[in-house]
Amino acid sequence: MKKINLLFTLLILVLAAACSPSTKILGSWTGPNTPSEPYNSIFVTGISDNLVARQTIENDIDTQLKSRGIVATSSFDIIPPGFKATEQNKDATLQAIREGGSDAILTVALLDQTSETRYVPGTTMYSPMAYGGYYGRFYGYYSYYNPVMYDPGYYATDKKYYLEINLYDANSEELVWSSQSETTNPSSVETFSKTFSELVVTQLIKDGLISGK
Repeated sequence: MKKINLLFTLLILVLAAACSPSTKILGSWTGPNTPSEPYNSIFVTGISDNLVARQTIENDIDTQLKSRGIVATSSFDIIPPGFKATEQNKDATLQAIREGGSDAILTVALLDQTSETRYVPGTTMYSPMAYGGYYGRFYGYYSYYNPVMYDPGYYATDKKYYLEINLYDANSEELVWSSQSETTNPSSVETFSKTFSELVVTQLIKDGLISGK
């Protein structure tokens, strides 16, 4: 009986996990000219016309960096909404970032988003009760509990978002690190952003781009 209840519990957890949101780092790359010392001041900018998403992600990454002793600056003071990057404003933008004390620039951009429909098969679970009492007589048993539980199958659509995170040296403008993440069925921008930001900063520490204080 305990084993059956345990299996039933595990089944529910597996089915719930199959539909729950998740974010993971797919991989990261470190360039050949990475500085010998970790960066300690990072300028963070999201590349998106969704201002709420951009500001939320920038703020959460800033919070994660600052909690580890890194100076972090959001882009909104230097790169306002509607900003168009051109050769004419390139030098002024880079100068403003450098004058702010940042030695690296972290960018976050949405690479792709997909929708995948999958069939989730139904389940049948047998749950016998202990012999005796209502279990020993047909109608008592029948009226109390139906031992076969059936959950019909259904179609579910998974939404996946792929983000690219790049780190550039503020002085040389050279790409020194890059990573990609995959998020499935995010429940909200706020929930996704907190998990995503923690994963990104953890990967930066793991790859030696910043120190993990």
